[in-house]
This record gives sequence, C-alpha cells and structure tokens, in this order.
Amino acid sequence: MKKLIGAMLACLMAGSLMAAEAPQITTDNGGVKSLRNSADLAIEAPAAQMKNFRKDGDLYTRQYMHQPPLIPHDIRNYEIDQKVNKCLACHSFKNATAMKAPKISPTHFESRDGLTLGEVSPRRYFCLQCHVPQTDAKPLVGNTFKPVDALN
Repeated sequence: MKKLIGAMLACLMAGSLMAAEAPQITTDNGGVKSLRNSADLAIEAPAAQMKNFRKDGDLYTRQYMHQPPLIPHDIRNYEIDQKVNKCLACHSFKNATAMKAPKISPTHFESRDGLTLGEVSPRRYFCLQCHVPQTDAKPLVGNTFKPVDALN
C-alpha cells in the first residue's frame, strides 16, 4: 500500500511539473528609449559605436559650481587600479609642469577628516569616478539646463 501511495504521489508531482507553464518574460519598456534605443532587452543588440574624443586643448566650459573638469583627451587603455594611476603621470604636482598639464586640485590630498596628506587621498585616487572624457555624444534627452551666469 505504501508503494502504491508513493507511486501515485510521484505521478501527481511529475504531472504537475509537466503541466506548469514556463514563466512569461515581458520585455516591454513602455516606449522608453535608452542607449539601446528601443531594442528588446531579451535580444542581444549590437554595441553602440565608440564616441570620438575631442582634441587636446579644446575644452568645454564648466556648467555649474564645483563641476569636475572634463577630460579633453582620449583615455582608452589608461590603467587606473590600486597600484597604478596613469592620470598622475601627467597631472601630479611633480609632473604637471613638464607635461604642460593642469595639476590636480589640492583638495585631492585631503582625507575624509580634512587632514592634508602627502599623497593623493584614496577617496580621490580613482579619477574616473568624477572626471569623464569630452566626446561628440549627443544628449539622450532634451533639457533646458542653463549654466550659472557667473561661469559664463
């Protein structure tokens, strides 16, 4: 009797698993466009073309107070990790004059507690957290932002 009940339970479980439908994955994005435009998220879309970097010396002006400066050159293949920071090869206090590059701000040497350090603060070491390259990218969405008058 126990074997019969066990076999019946096994059949019921197998039948219920076979009858269960696979969950439907909806990928409707509601018409919102992104970097992928309106491509279905479930489909592998081709990569967007790389943007062209602006040439050295052709700078964008800052648009608001305390805006980190934009990077006016190509940074592809720049190594920035715990041991190496390619940016400091030109922008450190030691090398900036010889490389004709702007020096990093003294604020990058301050610790979280406001102490001045002898080296770049660990919280400011990874430059690309704040500084981004200038490219020919067009805005994804329109906006009516106006820069601060004092910066013009």
